Amino acid sequence: MNLKMIMALVKDEITQTVIDAAREAGATGATVITSAQGEGLKKEKTFLGLDLAAQRDIILLMVAEPKAREILETIAKAGKFDEEPGAGIACQIALEDAVGLSTQLPTLIDEVEKEI
Repeated sequence: MNLKMIMALVKDEITQTVIDAAREAGATGATVITSAQGEGLKKEKTFLGLDLAAQRDIILLMVAEPKAREILETIAKAGKFDEEPGAGIACQIALEDAVGLSTQLPTLIDEVEKEI
């Protein structure tokens, strides 16, 4: 089965919204890495030497290739990535191989067959 990894970097307050949207679009699970930091186009301000940059979460979704674009667009809309500066970004990466999916594989196959 061809798989894609969707990686979304989001403001921590919208993490659950993005995960819920991904599930509704066909994702079977997610892994969240919390407290990531980054810097966008403009450097974040500091106050008395304290960093005011908001914490980010990294959401990793391993999805069936036929569903990947739909899930990507769904989470972008739910997270308002193109509407609010700094809300988040997401990309998809082709996966060569993966293991540990035996419990999710029947659901992934069923979702792909529905699309065909």
